[in-house]
Amino acid sequence: MDKIRIMIVDDHPLFREGLRRVLEQEEDLVVEAEVADGEQAIVLAREIHPDVVLLDINLPSMNGLQVTREITASLPDTAVINLTAYHDEEQIIHAIQAGASAYYPKEVMPDKLMFAVRQVTQGRYVIDDKVLNRTEVNSWLIGQFGRLAPLGVPGDSRFVPLSAREMEILQHAARGSSNKEIAHTLQISQQTVKNHISSILRKLNVKDRTEAAVYALRHGWIRLEDTKPNE
Repeated sequence: MDKIRIMIVDDHPLFREGLRRVLEQEEDLVVEAEVADGEQAIVLAREIHPDVVLLDINLPSMNGLQVTREITASLPDTAVINLTAYHDEEQIIHAIQAGASAYYPKEVMPDKLMFAVRQVTQGRYVIDDKVLNRTEVNSWLIGQFGRLAPLGVPGDSRFVPLSAREMEILQHAARGSSNKEIAHTLQISQQTVKNHISSILRKLNVKDRTEAAVYALRHGWIRLEDTKPNE
């Protein structure tokens, strides 16, 4: 019997070790790799082509939603399950839109996680313990948009994940960098920075940079250390 090959992505060694021990108690599962950094996760996934990636949201260098998007775009046969401490309805929507096949808080019971691992390798999705196919997931997303978006607003922008560049700019803005400073650091024009900031505020449905930074912190998109000014 071919074993399901798993990669764990989390920057807490103790959590990785505990997860590995739980997984490897199962005869059909094997942990092939562990990594603590978002960018390294993408590189390693493309090298080893795991069947499933168990992926934290709050990661160094690149958040888990960005990593999910990159991995699923380049490795269509690899399924991603997001495991995170940041559990809310909007976050689940962002994860599924980014390409995740399942999403669980880190306190998930082992049997539920093992069940999801086996399901996603079959091309299925697991949301709120329900097993869905692609068509059913699309219907679920449409239903969530209709339920959570304000009346009269077609396609609430809160459910449009930030691009990699927008996330990069948000990290700089969270440190207190001005548009001019961000433009200099990233070698782009100030108008481009301004346009990206406007897009970020619109997508997150917030009024200013401070609210955007708080939103991203609360959802684990940026880390607290990312908000510290560069020395």
